[in-house]
Amino acid sequence: MPPVRPMLATLVRELPREPGLRYEPKWDGFRCIVFRDGDEIELGSRNDRPLTRYFPELVEQLAAVLPPRCVVDGEIVIVGSAGLDFDALQQRLHPADSRVRKLAAETPAGFVAFDLLALGDDDLTEEPFAARRARLADILDTAQARVHVTPLTDDADVAADWFTRFEGAGFDGVMVKAADDPYRQDKRTMRKVKHERTADCVVAGFRWHKDGQGVGSLLLGLYDDAGTLHHVGVASSFTAARRRELADELEPLRVDALDEHPWREWADQAAHTAGGGRMPGAESRWSAGKDLSWEPLRIELVAEVRYEHLQAWRFRHGGRLVRFRPDRTPDSCTYAQLEQVPPAELAALFAEVSRPAPAGPST
Repeated sequence: MPPVRPMLATLVRELPREPGLRYEPKWDGFRCIVFRDGDEIELGSRNDRPLTRYFPELVEQLAAVLPPRCVVDGEIVIVGSAGLDFDALQQRLHPADSRVRKLAAETPAGFVAFDLLALGDDDLTEEPFAARRARLADILDTAQARVHVTPLTDDADVAADWFTRFEGAGFDGVMVKAADDPYRQDKRTMRKVKHERTADCVVAGFRWHKDGQGVGSLLLGLYDDAGTLHHVGVASSFTAARRRELADELEPLRVDALDEHPWREWADQAAHTAGGGRMPGAESRWSAGKDLSWEPLRIELVAEVRYEHLQAWRFRHGGRLVRFRPDRTPDSCTYAQLEQVPPAELAALFAEVSRPAPAGPST
């Protein structure tokens, strides 16, 4: 019975290649554990937040393909024309039921299963992953258009190819699992290899940390071809000592910062609400009332930032500060420096695993 805490992963920089490993694509969606008991289906998130009401079309799909009593670990995704669409997925978490139903029809979600935790009266979490995965493949009817079993391989070279070739479709990287591992709730027993790059960005402002003891995040910008500075994300995760140091380092740049700031019109929340655009200070339903006010800085400072990948011309996850770059000028910080990976067709990935599988445990 819910809740069940998903098994987690530790980030590694290189693809492991030791014997006994299995590899899967890392999907960019909402982690979800599905509980079915007869006519009742519950969709649980990794943070125990119920997802069932937001994805009514997915509940219908799962009811058609799952056995009567089971618990399945997987990922809710939305596939758009260019690959996985996380922005569309976020839009589904809407408080109004009418809006949820409208979006369910316009941008229907799918489910990618990758582990089987229970079947009938059997708790499978102590069984090895290879056995759980084999049973998952046996019981899940993947003829439905939006329900899949994730591709799996025991060939590290195939996994390395997935890592590179399918990034353009929105994949985060590759998951690595030991074939003989049991399922350990809330434990980082898996490994993940994620895409990571660096970019030189304009530091256009900052937010105070919630404890008021220094800088919580740096607001980052990049110029487009027309010379407009767009907000592309933040750099955060500073130690307490570094937060205080940053406050001192940035203090001189706060003087008269708003006078010629390219985002000065966005200091007024109402102006942003009316005008839209990629900017740093708007309230949204994702922030849950969080204070998103920001302090402008004069456009003089450049930071090298480590990021994973872009989505909708913004960093998909928060960046990390590598160093400040006094040798770079802000106007040199453009989108042109960023590597753009061409989209890959998701269908190609599933077509590969539909070919005859080699002998052995990989499917």
